Amino acid sequence: MTSDIMIPFYQALTEDVNALSAPQDSLQDTRREALERFAAAGLPTLKTEAWRFTNIQRFLKEYPYEFLNTPATTTANVADEAAIAGLEGYRIVLVNGHLQADLSTLPEGKGIRIGAMSASTDAPGFGKWFNQQKHLSAESMANLNTALFADGLFIELQANVVIDKPIHLVHVYTSDRHAFVQPRHLWILHKSASATIIESTVHPKQEAVAFANSVTEVVVLENAELWHYNVQQGADNFRQVNTTAAQQGADSRYHHFNFTLPNTPLTRNNLSVILKGSNTETNLKGLYLATGSQHVDNHTFMDHLVPNCNSNEHYKGVLLDTANAVFTGRIHVHQDAQKTNAFQQNNNMLLGDKANINSQPQLEIYADDVKCSHGFTAGQFDEDAMFYLRARGIGQEAAKALLVNAFSHDVTDEIAVPALQDYIQGQIEAIMNN
Repeated sequence: MTSDIMIPFYQALTEDVNALSAPQDSLQDTRREALERFAAAGLPTLKTEAWRFTNIQRFLKEYPYEFLNTPATTTANVADEAAIAGLEGYRIVLVNGHLQADLSTLPEGKGIRIGAMSASTDAPGFGKWFNQQKHLSAESMANLNTALFADGLFIELQANVVIDKPIHLVHVYTSDRHAFVQPRHLWILHKSASATIIESTVHPKQEAVAFANSVTEVVVLENAELWHYNVQQGADNFRQVNTTAAQQGADSRYHHFNFTLPNTPLTRNNLSVILKGSNTETNLKGLYLATGSQHVDNHTFMDHLVPNCNSNEHYKGVLLDTANAVFTGRIHVHQDAQKTNAFQQNNNMLLGDKANINSQPQLEIYADDVKCSHGFTAGQFDEDAMFYLRARGIGQEAAKALLVNAFSHDVTDEIAVPALQDYIQGQIEAIMNN
């Protein structure tokens, strides 16, 4: 059902789904089905349970957004803004979701296929895994992406392939008009494959605002391992809804880190993981540092289907000024998922007088032999620690930076890439000293 607020937006995207993709597009039926699901549900509203603390329609009607699915390019100088000092790896640059080959260095070798989604629909993994994550069809914004996406990054690593260096995926969002873009990615790691992927965003200075509604599907099969880092550098000319849907096979490991930094007015991260094979390990770590009137919403879902799996989730937030954050962490343990070990924790520092956090841990446990726990805290600086630092001649702002860095260490200490760890800790220090 559509609402009055969304009607112009809805009409602009539903005039003709055939016009939004090439006639030879093999995904026409998939796109049309997704658009029908979106039309039935409409855009999320504050009455939508999963969105009751985030008014996305307010952000969508800020500007006359146009659907942008044609390729664009950027310069090396712009892409270099995402550089991480000391990081040795492969760089892949996407501009509004489109691969820019001349600025990219892709890993090559037997069993490695990496390229544009639009050029990968013939890949066996694409046909088997694209849009197969059941959680996507229940999410309105993900259905919108499925219907309208133009391109993104496809990765398929065959059995036993190990990428020797991190892949640094640089997303550049740029346009000369207010743009609504739909990047779509699919990453598949077959048996015993492993990789590290670091995502960064760049937003060139421009008057036009970009709104990205991105979807990433991650498939980590038997005994494979993926370290997945998402560094969300902020900008006041950017808004984002970022959906990641992962599934794991037996004995696999998936480590997901999300870092949300200041200035982007709206950031919504949807992250779901389905544990489909026994003896899996899942680590979800998050750090959000919000300033001004920034709104950050992290919505996670751990879906335990089978026995003997471990999930560990820890999100930390630092909120300054009038920033607002939402954390919803849902853990679903099915009846067959005995011997599940699931931990969830959300801790927050409220450093602004009007900063606010809405935290909603949700446990659904239908098995009787499990270890599951969750916790939530919100507070300000430890007065004793602040006094200790000030008494030793450390200025107030420097002391705050030290305490925030210490607070975040439970997350940042788990980063397995030293250069990235230094970068994140440096960003925290710079933000707090600004």
